[in-house]
Amino acid sequence: MTLEQFGMTGAVPFSGGSKEAFILWGVKSAKDHRLIELAQHVGFDFEDAGPPGIEPPFWRKGMFRVFVSHLSAHKALAGDLQTELLPYGISAFVAHSDIAPTTEWILQIETALATCEALVAVMHDGFHESSWTDQEIGFAMGRSVPIFAVHYGKAPYGFIGRFQAFGGKGKSAAILATELFNAFRKHPQTQKRVDQILVGLFEGSFSFASARTRIGYLEELEAWDTSFNARLQSAAENDSQVGAAFGVPERVAALIKKHS
Repeated sequence: MTLEQFGMTGAVPFSGGSKEAFILWGVKSAKDHRLIELAQHVGFDFEDAGPPGIEPPFWRKGMFRVFVSHLSAHKALAGDLQTELLPYGISAFVAHSDIAPTTEWILQIETALATCEALVAVMHDGFHESSWTDQEIGFAMGRSVPIFAVHYGKAPYGFIGRFQAFGGKGKSAAILATELFNAFRKHPQTQKRVDQILVGLFEGSFSFASARTRIGYLEELEAWDTSFNARLQSAAENDSQVGAAFGVPERVAALIKKHS
């Protein structure tokens, strides 16, 4: 009755399942203002919740946000890395491709730095001499954002040397994207956030193949939030690309049993 009052029962009838699955089915497509109204109805206090988050248009909605610091001479590599990170639910900001010519680009870079969740420094020769790269790293460090350095001829220096580093020479953007994805999954500052995103990707699987790939990511999670059980169950019951994917419902059931 409460979900119906707030317009969250949907046009498609609920196909069955647990109470948790029913609630998730009702709220997952609700508009933000409806969710806020429902939260206030059940007693959530927004006075201490802080200001609403900034949602710049260059970040992909619902994805992990990574700022890629790089030299303009190597923007092609940065752009390729941006593309290869997308299937992992990672939205990368690459200044030379994400800033429109008419935009005040310094403001855009500052906004990206202020809202990113990790920074990747693609370090070629001349990185330290750039007028911008050190400032970008300093900005991220000031926010205590984790930094991941990629050695492409310039070794990490100064404070950057304290952060996780990768060898880049001879690696394609696809290989580097996989290594970064695995690092984000394990880093204590980013692990929980990435886990949530991976569950969201699974819920939004667009094909049988994507459902099989994404359940594999979930089987590798080192931490588990109890809310994942209901979300996976709901996806298996209500998403045809998940429920009809060969072997996926059984793997979902095994995961839920493992973490119950």
